[in-house]
Amino acid sequence: MYYVTRLRQELIERNRRYAQRHRLEVCENFGDPPVACYIPSADGRRHGNFLPQSYRSILNSPAWKKRLLKPHSPARNALPNNLRRWMELDSGNSSDALLMNIFCLPGILELRAVCGLLSLDPSPDPPEFGFRARVPLSGGRADRTEVDMRIGTLLVEAKLTEPAFSSGKAEVVENYRDFDEVFDRASLLRDAAAYPSYQLIRNVLAAHASQGAFCLLSDARRPDLMEAWYAVVSAIRILDLRLRCRLVTWQEITTAVPARLRSFLEEKYGF
Repeated sequence: MYYVTRLRQELIERNRRYAQRHRLEVCENFGDPPVACYIPSADGRRHGNFLPQSYRSILNSPAWKKRLLKPHSPARNALPNNLRRWMELDSGNSSDALLMNIFCLPGILELRAVCGLLSLDPSPDPPEFGFRARVPLSGGRADRTEVDMRIGTLLVEAKLTEPAFSSGKAEVVENYRDFDEVFDRASLLRDAAAYPSYQLIRNVLAAHASQGAFCLLSDARRPDLMEAWYAVVSAIRILDLRLRCRLVTWQEITTAVPARLRSFLEEKYGF
């Protein structure tokens, strides 16, 4: 939790200064420390948590715009409900908002440097956010798990200040059809009853089922998440699948994006 707490504190202070400098309307939640949540403009055309160019693209895409309506589950107890119906992407610490700021910028996937980091051909299909992947279970059923983003055959999970990857009960994880084909279960970290990196395991299984690739986007200031990532990847039995799984940091992405987006990411997130 040391890395989580330290990063949260930095982002809280950065968002506070960013909002003050650009005269953006925010509301801090009741947390300790409080996280800034941005309030869209009255006409709905601007949102302080987004780069203007990216936000215009989101509003012009029905599929992307729908993602803005993802509810902010802690808001009922953490934010004043008389101001607005709070959404997850209002939060200054939202990894989904960060992801869309980058990948909804017009022309971003025409840049060879960005596509090279993700092992994509330039100008692939437009990103899909909140993609429902089908991960086969034993008995012919499937788990339609949500993945943060899909670009072609690449599945992407985005992390920022989340404490960890979600944990899964052993009987749930081991019920996936391809679990023992893909993983050496003896090499995976687990406690008496659960696998602590269930989310990563499930995403790797989703990439295997679709014959695609998987990328974790994380912050270089989160070595705890990187350690969990390498522990899972090292347990993959299939060499080709292991090579199709990659870790990219937000800091690496920042070096490859246009100057206007790079300045935004440096100021607001410290990348």
